[in-house]
Amino acid sequence: MGGASIGMDSVFEVGLKLPDVKDSPYYGARALKLHGQMLACTPVNKSAEVNSVVVAMSTERRAALLKKSPMIYYVTDHYAPHATMLIRLSKISRVELEQTLRMAWEFVASKGTVPRSPGKAKRR
Repeated sequence: MGGASIGMDSVFEVGLKLPDVKDSPYYGARALKLHGQMLACTPVNKSAEVNSVVVAMSTERRAALLKKSPMIYYVTDHYAPHATMLIRLSKISRVELEQTLRMAWEFVASKGTVPRSPGKAKRR
């Protein structure tokens, strides 16, 4: 079930396919941003496990994912106060990664930065 071949390169490959997402630094780490807002990034805090990624996520959805898949998703004391969660990349499948990044995109977009869903092509 895990994604032994999933790493940060896969995170960026998947994330950059979402509308308006850019590769841009965040607190000195490589990150994906949506209209300047952090979507996902390499964790910089030492509390994160090796081969993890931090993603933006509502605390409600984070709680549901932590309950459903605690081997994949986790949070440390450092990240707990923020609307983020961590993903163990060695435990997640490519499909689950795509779904989770789509949820992160929707969460960041819901803050008013983007008026459309990630499933739609850039059409105007």
